[in-house]
Amino acid sequence: MAKFLIVEARFYDKLNDMLIEGATDALKAAGHEYEVITVPGALEIPSAISLAIDSDLYDGFVAIGVVIRGETYHFEIVAGESARGIMALTMDGAAIGNGILTVENEDQALARADKTRKNKGGEAAQAAMAMHDLAMKFTT
Repeated sequence: MAKFLIVEARFYDKLNDMLIEGATDALKAAGHEYEVITVPGALEIPSAISLAIDSDLYDGFVAIGVVIRGETYHFEIVAGESARGIMALTMDGAAIGNGILTVENEDQALARADKTRKNKGGEAAQAAMAMHDLAMKFTT
């Protein structure tokens, strides 16, 4: 049994709840423990995961959030930089599943967050668990 930290950037409550439900269902089904923390936005997710890595309390991480394109360039910055930060942490060996949705509109987000449709929260948890398992294979 491993312990995972779900780090959510809570902005769209209903969508986040759906993503978290998918992630927690996947972790529970695999017999893992988890904890959920909330950060102000998607840009803060990599920083929170970095701080948690340093604590040695968790075996893996699931990033949850929703970034919907708006009228300004801000979307590209948030989407790109949050993904870059998460990728940098994975390259250092962290087991992270990226469930930050970057979409054009709320309908696309709903389709991806709904666990009866695309279940991206569950997929992110599955990715985190797979990377944790791979890390265990290489360290034993």
